[in-house]
Amino acid sequence: MGTPESDSTQLEVVRVFTDTAGRFGNPLGIARAADVTGVDHQALAARAGYSETVVVEEPAADRATVRIYTPAVELPFAGHPTVGTAWWLAMLGKPVAVLDVPAGPVEVSPLTDGVTWIRARYEWAPKFEFHEFSDLAELATLDPADFPEGQHYAWGWNDEARGTVRTRMFAPAMGIAEDEATGAAAIALTAQLQRGVYITQGQGSQLYTEWDSDGWVRLGGRVIADHPVVI
Repeated sequence: MGTPESDSTQLEVVRVFTDTAGRFGNPLGIARAADVTGVDHQALAARAGYSETVVVEEPAADRATVRIYTPAVELPFAGHPTVGTAWWLAMLGKPVAVLDVPAGPVEVSPLTDGVTWIRARYEWAPKFEFHEFSDLAELATLDPADFPEGQHYAWGWNDEARGTVRTRMFAPAMGIAEDEATGAAAIALTAQLQRGVYITQGQGSQLYTEWDSDGWVRLGGRVIADHPVVI
């Protein structure tokens, strides 16, 4: 898989879709493109071990180009990497209006009440097999071993009238046994339901969605900085 090791590449790490107290959230590794010239990005993501690692070009004209990697594959689009990257760039004083990913232009809204919002097409999301559970206690008993292959999003209503949902995601095909918070799956579920939802996933991560129109979905969440790592 190309270069087996890098020369002490530093990744910035943020946690995406935390709760209001800054707990939980899905770690995202962020590499500046200039720092990983000549490095195998896929091998880098595999060593990092996060559900996704991104390589970000220097912003220009309110846009930045981003490539997204799981430990096993490159993705044309994913939610937690785009929300996390948008927040990270804003914190660097380099806010962008668009993140260009292979799937297309992801629109970024200014930070609102501590929440970073992006807007994307639902068909950009990876294909998931959806499993609806009427009993959330049963949902809680699921184990990654129950899903030896494929990409699965298990969900159930916590309160359908209020649009609150409990979810879990398992994607061995992406090299992810279980994901703490999955923005692309949240977008796909929102499109399926054609309504915005408030999702609690994993240990307690929180995701917000809004159904827009013509296949567009807004995805939002809170992000905080974690410690950088060298791999």
